[in-house]
Amino acid sequence: MKDKIMKKLPVGIEKFRKICTEGFYYIDKTGFIKELLDSWAEVNLFTRPRRFGKSLNMDMLRSFFEIGADASLFKGLQISEEKELCGKYQGQYPVISLSLKDVESDSYEMSYELLSGLIYDEALRLQWLLDSDRLTKYDKAPLQRILDQGFRNQAELCQCIKLLSGLLYKHYDKKVIILIDEYDVPLNKAYQNGYYDRMISLIRTMFSMALKTNDSLFFAVLTGCLRVSKESIFTGLNNFKVHSISDVRYDEYFGFTDEEVKKLLADYGMEEKYGEVKEWYDGYRFGQQEVYCPWDVLNYVSDHLADRSAEPALYWANSSGNMTVRDIIEQSTGTVRAEIEQLVSGGVVKKKIIPEMTYQDLASEDAEEKMTYLWSLLYNTGYLTDTERVTGGIHSLAIPNREVRLIFEQQILTWFSKAVKNDTAKLRNFCDAVKSGDAEEMQKLFNGFLRRSISIRDTAVRKGRKESFYHGILVGLMGSEDSWIVRSNPESGDGYSDILVEIPEDGVGCVIEIKYAEERKFDEKCMEAMRQIKEKNYAEQLRIDGLEVIHAYGVACCLKECRIVHEKL
Repeated sequence: MKDKIMKKLPVGIEKFRKICTEGFYYIDKTGFIKELLDSWAEVNLFTRPRRFGKSLNMDMLRSFFEIGADASLFKGLQISEEKELCGKYQGQYPVISLSLKDVESDSYEMSYELLSGLIYDEALRLQWLLDSDRLTKYDKAPLQRILDQGFRNQAELCQCIKLLSGLLYKHYDKKVIILIDEYDVPLNKAYQNGYYDRMISLIRTMFSMALKTNDSLFFAVLTGCLRVSKESIFTGLNNFKVHSISDVRYDEYFGFTDEEVKKLLADYGMEEKYGEVKEWYDGYRFGQQEVYCPWDVLNYVSDHLADRSAEPALYWANSSGNMTVRDIIEQSTGTVRAEIEQLVSGGVVKKKIIPEMTYQDLASEDAEEKMTYLWSLLYNTGYLTDTERVTGGIHSLAIPNREVRLIFEQQILTWFSKAVKNDTAKLRNFCDAVKSGDAEEMQKLFNGFLRRSISIRDTAVRKGRKESFYHGILVGLMGSEDSWIVRSNPESGDGYSDILVEIPEDGVGCVIEIKYAEERKFDEKCMEAMRQIKEKNYAEQLRIDGLEVIHAYGVACCLKECRIVHEKL
């Protein structure tokens, strides 16, 4: 047990050899190798959200199959029990391995240069082929020219993977395994920056040569977040198999299963943290398997080794762009907003999901069609998950866990803040009401803002989270006044108030306490908030800071309605 506890956590480590040789903790996913060979397809595409172990699995494949690979890396792992399979395949094949995750730029020209550099580096790694006595000088000439001059044109770039695999095949008399990780990153960036057509043409030509018209290919594995339409990029590939997050096969090889997380926590003496980890980072459903996000779990354990009282953090949210959520919210109609409210409140929506798409589909002029593609994007990128098996193409979608729910809430608040700031007259009137102690006007305007927003319903979300949602809205509204000092959850008196506001130029201070009014008990909750302000002396810090006029507000909210009471302290 002590030896296991001392292992380093592989946060951000994507190299299989490094994990195996430098004392890192490893959750065994080598059964993936056997299943890949047993369920044979010449070209395999695995689509999973970011940070679910795709890159590590790809490097594991390379470490297993590549000629000259170190078999000792797999000692004691699941695949090592397959003696016949290991004898036939382990260390027996030349491998070309590329990751496109860094091929992203605001311009096509820069992305082209990045892709060229990536493939040139692979050619440079294989420069030893120039010394092969199994290759003629004519075989070697194209490689020598590329190494000397770089790629002179797009055709040479597109042909290079096929060229390298042909040279490896002739040298070893063994067909080649091609691994391409994060294949859709360049396409995503191209869509965002307006050069999608040029990039899709480049990638289509390259993949066609490497994967379709390549007699040197043994098999290929690609990974990405989205299953981009076969017609747009994989045209003519007959032996092409997509393994999406809806498929049962391979469902346990990307992400951590419940048993794996329990063992990990036990190995680090954190069994008591299981409930918290499950609430925050579990809930994804791949095929029939419920899985956790590995990036989240590893970061959580790492942080809690240093501080057992640390709060859970938005690890996955901070490593991925949230444009998808933003787009859904900003483009939502009344019906869609009601569905988002239902999701954020712990509910389920039933939606048709498009299994394959092009990024251009997101720009559809048909509003209903576009929303279908956006829901599909949310599902495929991990913001939503299935709650049950898919029937008739209709998915029962839900937010997977507390972390992703907070992402939605943050994006809702950001959208709300932008929308409200466009109505400058009402925003100024609201702030004037706060400053003057006019609770009636403040309540009237705040109700108006709430009616235009997305709310949190009385369902699965904890009371504290509901209160925090309205807390965030109020902070955003009052934060529009540049000269105001707005503090959230500051220590004051005998505890921590929700919001303290200081308006130095007017000598005015405000203390605001927010309650969620279950069953619409507005008056009761307003009074409870006001009692708390007085009993815990929340206004003390305002007095210390020399503010002469102090307003106390008890705010009670439910759905899109609020009540506000006021006293001058």
